[in-house]
Amino acid sequence: MATDKNVLVKGIKLLAGALPLLFLGPIIINSAFKNEKNPLYPYVLALGIIVAIAAMYLIYKGVNTMVKSMFDGDKNNQ
Repeated sequence: MATDKNVLVKGIKLLAGALPLLFLGPIIINSAFKNEKNPLYPYVLALGIIVAIAAMYLIYKGVNTMVKSMFDGDKNNQ
């Protein structure tokens, strides 16, 4: 079983991009809930939810890319 290192690095970069969003999303959501009387509350909450969903998407794509690099590497060598 051969690993395509270029694809593996791409997956690691996606996971590294998701890491700050994993912390930023809940912080923004928590900040929105602390300031419910603020007129910008729905917009800040929506931003936090979008950031959290983006983090989940990047994790999915990163893990999926890493798995492809490990198991689809043999197809290129045959």
